[in-house]
Amino acid sequence: MFLVDDILLSPVKGVLWVFREIHEAAQQELAGESEAITGALSELYMKLEIGQITETEFDAQEKVLLDRLDRLQAAEKAAAAPEKKPGKPRSKARRPRRKTPAPGGSAAVL
Repeated sequence: MFLVDDILLSPVKGVLWVFREIHEAAQQELAGESEAITGALSELYMKLEIGQITETEFDAQEKVLLDRLDRLQAAEKAAAAPEKKPGKPRSKARRPRRKTPAPGGSAAVL
């Protein structure tokens, strides 16, 4: 019985394996791009300090690189966060209150 199950499910397992590999490759590419942007920012700071670029050029290039880095980090957070499914709205009906017993544990006698 297990052999038949394995044979029938092997195409599905193969497709899942391919999707996992694609996902891992995409994650590695995103990590590499983030490192490349960080390296470019370091080079930009160095160029500013040695006087190769002006302050306005630095500001413009830094803004572009930081925007790209922010978008990458936002995409990584969105991919890491589980999606919340919209739930049914809860009704605001109240439960009936329970009556509390009289002090002393027994009913009051008149």
